[in-house]
Amino acid sequence: MKVIFHPKYLEHSQFSGHPERPERLEGILALLEQSELVDDIVIPDATEERNLLLVHTDPYVFKVKNSPPGYLDGGDTYLSESTYEIAKLAVGGALLSTKFSSQKKKNIALLRPPGHHAGADYGGGFCYFNNIAIGARYADMKRIAIIDLDAHHGNGTSDIFYKDPSALYMSVHHHGIYPGTGEKSAVGEGPGEGFNVNIPFRAGAGDASIKMAFESLLEPILLQYDPDMIFVSLGTDGHYIDGMTGLSLSSQAYVDSCKRLSSLADDICGGKISFMLEGGYHIPSLAEIITHLVGPEGADLPPLKYTEVSDKRGKGKAVVEETVDIMRKYWDL
Repeated sequence: MKVIFHPKYLEHSQFSGHPERPERLEGILALLEQSELVDDIVIPDATEERNLLLVHTDPYVFKVKNSPPGYLDGGDTYLSESTYEIAKLAVGGALLSTKFSSQKKKNIALLRPPGHHAGADYGGGFCYFNNIAIGARYADMKRIAIIDLDAHHGNGTSDIFYKDPSALYMSVHHHGIYPGTGEKSAVGEGPGEGFNVNIPFRAGAGDASIKMAFESLLEPILLQYDPDMIFVSLGTDGHYIDGMTGLSLSSQAYVDSCKRLSSLADDICGGKISFMLEGGYHIPSLAEIITHLVGPEGADLPPLKYTEVSDKRGKGKAVVEETVDIMRKYWDL
């Protein structure tokens, strides 16, 4: 699997102790190098500004480009003098990922800054431009699907495609935490009704719960929607050791979920799938998940360390069943 990365992603930094820090990618790269998986790293170019306008408004792009240093939101998303240029490099990585995917070359883009909290005219949650949404628009296909595995709901991505039936957005996240969106009842609007699927788990949901979500919702809806390409917002902050949320997923659950989506892409759209990094703040678990996703089948990889399973019976079963009841109006479930 190709890995997309630009060294300047490591230059993006906010205040001391900020969880979205350069060490996240350094940890991933170190384990990839230890596992002899760095040969397929590809460096992207910065995107042209016109591609930002595929998703974002002119005034918002102007604001990110020209604002003096300061906070974009309430205090966790800082604009520095280099933010605009590095964020364009992140979007450039998303576009290169999209191009590879369209050529049936599976890949993961190790993007910083992340993007799924950025809407058409706003940023926040460590995000400035919505990398995956821009990639999806750039793909210019009849139907695309975005699967958001970050434990924080991708409010920006959801808002951008909320009225758009050409984009299926499905999110598995922790209910009630930042940004406070992603209720089961938020199903899309107008022609996009039924194409926005939210599975808002409560604290403690983990391995068995996400397996239920795949079997009851994600897989059957993907198969019926029949997308031309699949995009995955991959955040690992629902890991039991991460500490940013109250979910309890293991490293194995993340690896299995990603490989399941990769296999679905083989069956549905000829393997056209793109993984783009969002959150994940416990660096060793983040690194091992990415390494096991990148490594080819049968590769001699360091064993997964963070494999404790606390959710064996499906603490999120009720949420899955309630979401199925809502989505039956639109899909054969």
